[in-house]
Amino acid sequence: MQKDIFIIGSKGIPAKYGGFETFVENLTLKKVNEEIKYHVACMGKERNQFEYNNARCFTVKVPNIGPAKAVYYDIVALKESIKYIKKNNIKNAIIYILACRIGPFIGHYKKQLKKLGVTLYVNPDGHEWKREKWNKLIKKYWKISEKLMVKHADLLICDSLNIEKYIKEDYKKYNPKTTFIAYGSETKRSTLEDNDEKLLKWYNEKNVKANEYYLIVGRFVPENNYATMIKEFMKAETSKSLVIITNVEKNKFYNKLQEELNFEDDERIRFVGTVYDSELLKKIRENAYGYLHGHEVGGTNPSLLEALASTKLNLLLDVGFNKEVGQDGALYWNKDDKNLANLINECDVITYEKILDLSKKARERINKEYSWTTIVSKYEKIFKG
Repeated sequence: MQKDIFIIGSKGIPAKYGGFETFVENLTLKKVNEEIKYHVACMGKERNQFEYNNARCFTVKVPNIGPAKAVYYDIVALKESIKYIKKNNIKNAIIYILACRIGPFIGHYKKQLKKLGVTLYVNPDGHEWKREKWNKLIKKYWKISEKLMVKHADLLICDSLNIEKYIKEDYKKYNPKTTFIAYGSETKRSTLEDNDEKLLKWYNEKNVKANEYYLIVGRFVPENNYATMIKEFMKAETSKSLVIITNVEKNKFYNKLQEELNFEDDERIRFVGTVYDSELLKKIRENAYGYLHGHEVGGTNPSLLEALASTKLNLLLDVGFNKEVGQDGALYWNKDDKNLANLINECDVITYEKILDLSKKARERINKEYSWTTIVSKYEKIFKG
């Protein structure tokens, strides 16, 4: 019997960038159970419908209304899903909402879902209300929204054990039903060789040498601790570069950091823009001497999984989310003065055997707990009940 799963909250597939998008891409691409039919909401300029990875994708046209854009998108996608379920008389459907953006509205729609026999699953994502980019009012909205999504969800699928623990403790009064399914990654090597023209051209353009750089990949936001990582790198004695792959476009945060740290005068620090070619990015990760990870807000972070799968030496901020994933396959730093700088100095003289040992443990961890095959299989079991 066909089981219809409606996925709301990612920008859609094909995935260009971003955690939820990559998740939906893999969930649909690696589907095993033929009885499952996915319906994926996609953000677009025009309303239309298309098939991709055997999923029915429907586009939602979203006006550019600032932070409210994501809220509007989720509500319209939910309305469209309800309309489609009614029209096609679909029984026992599941609506899976990624992130907690529409809490104040979900009670109204939950009544309709109940009448239609639709089950509501929610992925609570990370601590959106902690992100520094939001003002007090928006932070308050995110917190209330999270609370109401938890209250009305039939099941919360947490991609981090730390997030699951937080949901159970903070919202105990709702007795939330939760389960843990991690985010996925793969340890397959890049298809590019060391002498690939594309790679050499990138190195040449960015003035970077293989194995002579530390790498950071991630969104350029304060809660990813760029200030600490750059400041500490500037204090380190290493002759290696710090290559930062991010969407900076010299924004307000960039200017503020430059004012505080004057990092542009340190020729080791290179902001190199974004890399959307996944094989090239994987190769850049593989050829890095080490990876710095400063994410502090959220569940299992996709860029951390990719780093552990590809980069031999990983230096992670010592917080629950990161330790849960990296375990003994990484080294850890805190925000104390000179803590990361000293770790970088130590890493410069670390033995190759030690690096290989850390790399082996990190890759084993990804293969065992975070492979997409494992993750997809766990999801299909839950969806099929």
